[in-house]
Amino acid sequence: MTKSELMEALAESRGLSRRTAEEVVNVIFDGMRDVLKSGGRIEIRGFGSFKVRQYKGRTGRNPKTGAEILVKPKVLPIFKVSKLMRDRINKDLE
Repeated sequence: MTKSELMEALAESRGLSRRTAEEVVNVIFDGMRDVLKSGGRIEIRGFGSFKVRQYKGRTGRNPKTGAEILVKPKVLPIFKVSKLMRDRINKDLE
């Protein structure tokens, strides 16, 4: 499902205009981004949780030339699906 499809589904299910649905989805995503950017954690019960993981810088190698390169430190968002969601998905597959 894409962001546009999510907005469309929200608009149809709640009788909202497409513009209102877009604003709602953007407010939710902006809020989630801000929490993760500040190092926080998001937990949506029955769905999963988001958090950020920090990775240290390191020395790596260019696989083509073998030359050493510096890999900069980075922060990546991580999603972990909840047990309830995992069970629901697997139940539907059985």
